[in-house]
Amino acid sequence: MRIVVALGGNAILRRKEPLSVENQRRNIRVAAKSLAPLAERHELILSHGNGPQVGLLALQSSCYNEKEAYPLDVLGAESEGMIGYMIEQELGNLLPPETPIATILTMVEVSPDDPAFKNPSKFIGPVYSDKEAERISKEKGWTFKKDGSYLRRVVPSPKPLRIFEIRPVKWLIEKGTVVICTGGGGIPTVFEDSAEKTLKGTEAVIDKDLAAGLLAVQTGADLFVMATDVKGVYQNYGENNAGLISRTTPEELKNHVFPEGSMGPKIEAACRFVEITKKRCAIGSLEDIEAIVNGTAGTSIIAGD
Repeated sequence: MRIVVALGGNAILRRKEPLSVENQRRNIRVAAKSLAPLAERHELILSHGNGPQVGLLALQSSCYNEKEAYPLDVLGAESEGMIGYMIEQELGNLLPPETPIATILTMVEVSPDDPAFKNPSKFIGPVYSDKEAERISKEKGWTFKKDGSYLRRVVPSPKPLRIFEIRPVKWLIEKGTVVICTGGGGIPTVFEDSAEKTLKGTEAVIDKDLAAGLLAVQTGADLFVMATDVKGVYQNYGENNAGLISRTTPEELKNHVFPEGSMGPKIEAACRFVEITKKRCAIGSLEDIEAIVNGTAGTSIIAGD
């Protein structure tokens, strides 16, 4: 079976955890232990978040003067390579030595006219107190929104339209390679001149779940899994009467409202994948990944009758 797994940011760096290489590598090592058995039995394609990492790189870059600061597309490429390297290494330490693993830096097309550019919503970087966020907003002109009880920087998150490296990704899969790609949603790119097809990067961070869903469609995945830090999709999440939805359809999910900055994009990606392919998508905790693949844990989204 061909499986696309999108690793949530918690698989790499937990909330409020210091943004150190040691912490990231430790978390990735734990994630690799859950993923290695899947890689031995299935064709595995991995994607991952990069919100904390790209936010940290942007913070570091902002220490230079404005003309020298690196743009988000370049920082996205940097984080994609950095995280891919650690996943490759930790997964490779657990798999048979002959198992090929490759990270592909992935450019993803977005529309320059996407309304997301006027309404930043993608959380990146660490969490801040109200006072810290107010100070940084004045200094750097960044936009902040509530993420739980804290504030985080938000940037535009346009919809992914096309994965430019999809052919080499497919070639590697067909040769038995574990492929890591569209990390952090991929590198956001637009056509500067539509007539001449001139590509350039743009200031955005694409939602990794929407990009992974597109990846799952374009690679012909049999199953699309979004591994996060909760057991699945909950009705009335956070309330006393919260209940896990174990099996549902896109039609049923559209009757509920989910938070824009967290579960919302996952639901959108799941519904789109199921509606296009008529195959199963699942959302759940990384520690339950094998049971999720078997359909006995998490939330399964299937095509309606």
